Amino acid sequence: MRVYLSTFSLCIAIALLSLVFLFSKHDAVSFSAGFKAPLEPSVVRNLNGVKAKQRPTATTPHRLADVAHKVNSPGQREPLMQLAVVACGERHGEAVNMLKTAAMLSSRALSFHIFAEEQLHTNIKTALDSWPAFIRAKFSYVVHAISFPHENHEEWSQLFKPCASQRLFLPMILKEVDSLLYVDTDVLFLQPVELIWDMLMHFNSTQLVAMAPEHEELQIAWYRRFSRHPYYGKTGINSGVMLMNLTRMRMTQFKNDMTSIGLHWDELLMPLLQKYKLNITWGDQDLINIIFHYNPEMVFTFPCHWNYRPDHCIYGSNCIPAEKEGVFMLHGNRGVFHSDKQPAFKAVYDAFKHYTFGEDLIKSFLLPLEAALNGTTHTYCGKVSHFFTRGLGKSVRKLQRMTPAGG
Repeated sequence: MRVYLSTFSLCIAIALLSLVFLFSKHDAVSFSAGFKAPLEPSVVRNLNGVKAKQRPTATTPHRLADVAHKVNSPGQREPLMQLAVVACGERHGEAVNMLKTAAMLSSRALSFHIFAEEQLHTNIKTALDSWPAFIRAKFSYVVHAISFPHENHEEWSQLFKPCASQRLFLPMILKEVDSLLYVDTDVLFLQPVELIWDMLMHFNSTQLVAMAPEHEELQIAWYRRFSRHPYYGKTGINSGVMLMNLTRMRMTQFKNDMTSIGLHWDELLMPLLQKYKLNITWGDQDLINIIFHYNPEMVFTFPCHWNYRPDHCIYGSNCIPAEKEGVFMLHGNRGVFHSDKQPAFKAVYDAFKHYTFGEDLIKSFLLPLEAALNGTTHTYCGKVSHFFTRGLGKSVRKLQRMTPAGG
């Protein structure tokens, strides 16, 4: 009997050990199957003509992470700075010049999102692809088609200016982008993009967008004098330079004057347009002002020298931060980059447009610009045009020291 019991116990022990072995092997297989190599991100177009994956109209030889690693300090990877612009009609030349200033002055990796009409895509890509390798290494880009809600496409596309209201839909279109800097085509960077991008770190827990006031002086503030709808603060805000935390914008419910409950961004836009479309003058900017009139705690207001317009100098200087630190971003609204009404603004635009990458930044860019600005002192803005080159000059000299001979 004892022999039988011993044999039975031994069999039980062997069976248990076999089960343990099988389960441990199954777990190892399961873990191995669950661990997958990171998927290669959707590749966007950088600039050397290699076919991309997942986006048939975009190409690049590098993943975005590779670009970021190449631009930043060894061993340190900064998040890509995401920059968006919308170009329709004849505005693609302005858009390319704006992107040129961003790539020229910035040292961190950039990702450009360019929204344009189909017939403009080739010209935009050709322009960006023509830049030298040391500039192309700084950024990746995607050229997107213009996209509005199907049922109201015509109404949105013609609001204020063709395609201008595209910016309202960026949180829904760029679903995988966390934060974004939107700028109008008629904006020039006079300082590195990273300086404004880093303002995201200064947002408090309720803020999700940053813009500059529409005016500094109450007496000449357009919204205060003429608006027929609610607007943000005392003077309104200008949406030509708009830094956004898109994740927060997608998640937040916005207070409004149409419902007793908050609405998400995508739920809010059409009812807002229907209610106010007969009372708005500046299209999507007016809608943005209405939204943040009811949600002022969500706005981070940055100083006027980050969105410096002719209104800041045409009647005399009224942007104190520009007087102290210089202009950081120049906004040539009302077409002043292309007319002789404000020759100081036009001189800056032309200096960037005519500069060829790889040339000496001091001799071929900064000194000719300063000479051109000296010829505009018969205008109010020309009298303060040294604000335009105060910070720009420092940045250009720093770049000149860092740029190897021959680019």
